[in-house]
Amino acid sequence: LWVGRSSRCAQTQRSLAPADMAVGPVDLSFLSDPGSFAKGHFAADDHGADDFRPMGGPEPEGFCMAPVENPKTFCADVKKTGLAPGLMDFKHGTTTLGFVFQGGIIIAVDSRASMGSYIGSQTVKKVIEINDFLLGTMAGGAADCSFWERHLNRLCRLHELRTKERISVAAASKLLANIFFQYRGQGLSCGTMVAGWDKKG
Repeated sequence: LWVGRSSRCAQTQRSLAPADMAVGPVDLSFLSDPGSFAKGHFAADDHGADDFRPMGGPEPEGFCMAPVENPKTFCADVKKTGLAPGLMDFKHGTTTLGFVFQGGIIIAVDSRASMGSYIGSQTVKKVIEINDFLLGTMAGGAADCSFWERHLNRLCRLHELRTKERISVAAASKLLANIFFQYRGQGLSCGTMVAGWDKKG
């Protein structure tokens, strides 16, 4: 295994393989002209807008491509060989990420709404604010997620009014899980993540 390493696509190579492994060099000749693979979005197009530069800015530099024989067809080539079955079968649907850090949480979600191959919108807000300290994510049926997370918002507010303190993240999540459990087998399509900050962190 050879890895190309250094800034600006220089062809400095370093071997990471143990001495007892059979290793072949990787052809990095395509790095001599990375522009052929990584055209900037200001490159000439079919409309002849090759002189367009917003705010007089320069052409952005290209980026290094993977050191493989043909980067454009790499995924299809790996799939055809059958060496890694399932590796290139990318899953479709909503991507939801949650990160915990010292100052709280970060929730990241994509923004595409689709039905099969039809893309309805690229600007859907899939993070739903339950209250100032709780967030829910939307995956599955948009109507189901939106309705039940707004309902959770009401339940959390009622809890706060009754007990004079904010609901914990675990309790809010359990409320929603219990609701979903009651509707099992009835076609509810809601894959959601409830995250937030409370007294426990």
